[in-house]
Amino acid sequence: MMTSTQDTQAKRDVWVAVYDGWADWEAGFTVAGISGAQWQREPGRFQVRTFAATSAPVTTAGGLRIIPDATLADVTPEGSAMLVLPGADAWDEPGVLDPFADLAARFVAAGVPVAAICGATAGLARAGLLDDRAHTGVVAEYLAATGYQGGAHYADTDAVTDRGVITAGPTDPVAFAREIFAELDLYEPAVLDAWFRMFARSDASAFPVLMAAG
Repeated sequence: MMTSTQDTQAKRDVWVAVYDGWADWEAGFTVAGISGAQWQREPGRFQVRTFAATSAPVTTAGGLRIIPDATLADVTPEGSAMLVLPGADAWDEPGVLDPFADLAARFVAAGVPVAAICGATAGLARAGLLDDRAHTGVVAEYLAATGYQGGAHYADTDAVTDRGVITAGPTDPVAFAREIFAELDLYEPAVLDAWFRMFARSDASAFPVLMAAG
């Protein structure tokens, strides 16, 4: 029996960090869009995998219990498509999530995209990844409190991508996913535009475009 090219190609990993108290709603659109084949230009290219500091289960801010697929020590840029860092109160606790920010720095150095939302943007700031990149976050003052050098590059907008680093504020999970999907080339441009208009603005004119793509 013959196998399709898609069946024989290894899926590339999109790693999503998980830690106690992480804001599950911030990565919801991202995970659903990548894991579901609907509207994708080439379904099956990526798989979402979770990882944590250890193999122990973690509990999200919404009370969901997650058993991670891997530990932080297992995750490398090689063979990976992206690293996604959701927000959590622990990003504001000195040193607690620094290993995740250090991993982000290794991904960026290897040319593999990194996406951070809410408090995770502070982790990138402390790691020096936003000093010379356009970015956004919770508010400018929040990132300024990290002592980073990138204040002049802060943009008051929903989400920003600059040279493989995606940032977004806590109220913009749809825009965060939009930037991730664009970086992964997940949807055709017109489909991505329609997807964003539908889920961010409830724009009914986007529905026929998605139906045609589906």
